[in-house]
Amino acid sequence: MTERGGVGVSTRGLVHIYRSEGHDVAALSGVDLQVAPGEIVGLLGPSGAGKSTLLTLFGGLLRPSAGSIRVDGQDLATLADADLDDYRATQVGMVLQGADRNLLPFLTPRQNVDFAGHNARARGRQVPEAGQVLDVVGIGPAADRPLAELAPGQRQLTALAVGVATFPGLLLADEPTSQLDHAARDTVLAAIAQVNAQVGTTVIVVTHDPEVAARLPRTVTIRDGRVGGEGRLGEEYAVVSADGSLPLPPAALEDLAPGTLVRVHPVNGWWTILPADVDVEESGEAPYRGRHE
Repeated sequence: MTERGGVGVSTRGLVHIYRSEGHDVAALSGVDLQVAPGEIVGLLGPSGAGKSTLLTLFGGLLRPSAGSIRVDGQDLATLADADLDDYRATQVGMVLQGADRNLLPFLTPRQNVDFAGHNARARGRQVPEAGQVLDVVGIGPAADRPLAELAPGQRQLTALAVGVATFPGLLLADEPTSQLDHAARDTVLAAIAQVNAQVGTTVIVVTHDPEVAARLPRTVTIRDGRVGGEGRLGEEYAVVSADGSLPLPPAALEDLAPGTLVRVHPVNGWWTILPADVDVEESGEAPYRGRHE
């Protein structure tokens, strides 16, 4: 096994702005995020929240408009173009949404993986044999079959193998289980876990599927271009940003609409959020805890 090990990923105040129909649009509006080496993290949130933009920035395919984005200690925002090319070729693997977008249809799985490692080899980096990569993700027995003969789940496993062809320190996967049945979905998730366990690769996955999210050890919700919450082992948490802002979960916003005045109030050593018209000391009312209670 050619082991690489995972890398740490961090952002601070990350902003990305693009032009659309003559207007500036903020896809990301100050993302603060820490991912430890070897973690598996899912990015959740509605369409347009900025998840895929964040993944693209991690992959070095775009440069941020402001803020820092560090992978293995390197700030991708300030890397020279040649160093960024080397990063993309040797240190990060990407799996785009839709298996076929990652594959050359006239090549076998073995040939696809071998081709994916070409740039790394050209830079003098030792990469694993294609067969070794295919075995790790569980598609080894189909290594030399035409892609047209493979089932959708097998093609997605091949796409995953292409993404980890160099055993990179960071794997970025955009909806890797979309349009798969439950059995194929579970096989792909098991393959991602296998890559993480055997190679140590840090994995960041974008998903809309709550069943997929429930199987990930940590999830981060992106809302309106910022980190809106985190999940650990099924428990949801709000996250205080570096600037002191605290995005509230959707259930709380049913009672506290945007623009509502609130008071952050200490009660018995705990901080509570109170609507401005509630005075706990005078009225004896319990602090706001949301309708779910």
